[in-house]
Amino acid sequence: MSHSLHKELLVEIESGLNHLQLPQTPETLYQSFKYALNGGGKRIRPILSLLGCGMCGGQTNEALPAAIAVEILHNFTLVHDDIMDSAETRRGRASVYKKWDQNIAILGGDVMFAKAAQQLGYYGNEESYSKKEFSDINEVFLNSTVTVCEGQALDMEFVTRDSVSHEEYLEMIAGKTAALLSGALEMGGIAGHASPEQRGNLKELGLCMGLAFQIQDDLLDATADPERFGKKPGGDIFEGKKTYLTILALERADEDQSKIINETLDAELPTEESVNEVLSIFKKLNVLEDAIQEISDRYNRAYELLANFSDSKYKTELKNLLIFLQNRDH
Repeated sequence: MSHSLHKELLVEIESGLNHLQLPQTPETLYQSFKYALNGGGKRIRPILSLLGCGMCGGQTNEALPAAIAVEILHNFTLVHDDIMDSAETRRGRASVYKKWDQNIAILGGDVMFAKAAQQLGYYGNEESYSKKEFSDINEVFLNSTVTVCEGQALDMEFVTRDSVSHEEYLEMIAGKTAALLSGALEMGGIAGHASPEQRGNLKELGLCMGLAFQIQDDLLDATADPERFGKKPGGDIFEGKKTYLTILALERADEDQSKIINETLDAELPTEESVNEVLSIFKKLNVLEDAIQEISDRYNRAYELLANFSDSKYKTELKNLLIFLQNRDH
């Protein structure tokens, strides 16, 4: 990635976040809001908004309200996710509900959603934006929010279900992981006065990125090098999670293999031996190779979509980001 452009965009985003006008009271409410936003995230989603705008010929500052909206929205989902998952830490610190309590985390998340939506008022007040563009950017924002919630609900539903198809799993991660990446790019495009074709390309590009990213996470969990990363492969199996790999394996497994996988996933404390047995089944059923192919196909489609845009430093930056993500090993 171009460190200079990446850094410029980050500075722009951090400045925008620091200039948010937040009341002083109720103190705990707005303290939790600031705490959640300053948790040290990578700011990938707002960067995508700025890149989407630049790729459509706009100035990145035009997409800053959209980028800030997306980043606040993303952090709102994390605050509520931590309550649902009973996750006591987030990015190496106490999660909001753990540092305060559940009530503050729920209210703080609600206010974050409202403050995120308020950022988009900029496009209704700027004469350079048509009523349709203002309406569209709001619609993409709200649709992304709904889709993220649907993805989270599906994820929770899958925990109690006996079987989940890999198509259903893709639908879930399209909501939970990909929707905001897709929405971030498309909102940036609208802020840069994108054509309908450009918007469609940005939307699909974000979807491909998100799907590839999540399947990669599932794959890396099963193939992690313990010496390099200090963790054993198969962490998701130990936790009984349904992932792209376990779902694909169960679709292909014979009766004995299915029994081993299900008993390991359902076990309160699975043994290392049973987890290794599941990893061995993955190899026998070519699940790892097929996951690698799926990831590769999604990234290749993203590069195809990117090729539809005129050359610019923003296009180059997004291409470098895709290459960086595709080659990550943790």
